[in-house]
Parts: sequence; structure tokens; C-alpha cells
Amino acid sequence: MNTRNLVITTAIGGLLALGAAGAQAADAAKEKCYGVAMAGQNDCAANGHSCAGQAKADKDPGEWKNVEKGKCAEMGGSTTPAKKDG
Repeated sequence: MNTRNLVITTAIGGLLALGAAGAQAADAAKEKCYGVAMAGQNDCAANGHSCAGQAKADKDPGEWKNVEKGKCAEMGGSTTPAKKDG
């Protein structure tokens, strides 16, 4: 590997590492908030489905959305999922 390729590879690796660190910091500033997602706007798996965007009803207490840390209660949600009956 020549010096030019080494410099480019190192620079790209550094940028990727900075991007990953920034994403982790952004995630740390958010929390799962249950009961605030509108139908089709949940952020991930819940209620028997495995993907984002599959909530069937507005504000289902078993569906969640990432929100700014500390804002969940203000939005009428909970940081813990609703317990299933039965």
C-alpha cells in the first residue's frame, strides 16, 4: 500500500469513527416513549410486529417512539411499555 492510499484510508476511518460517536451521543439524548406514536409512525418492533411504521392505532400504549430525554411524560406517554392483560 502506498503512502497516499494509507492517508486516504486513515482519513476515511477517522470520519467513520466520528460519525459513529455522534450517532451514539444523539441516541443517548433520546428515550423510548410508549403511547405517543401515531398509527404507522412507531420507531421499532412492538405488539407482535418486527418493524418501524407498523403501529395500527394512534397512541397505542404498547408502541413506542424515540423522543427527547425527559419529554415523554409531557407528551402523555410512559417510559415503560403497557402490561398485557391476561
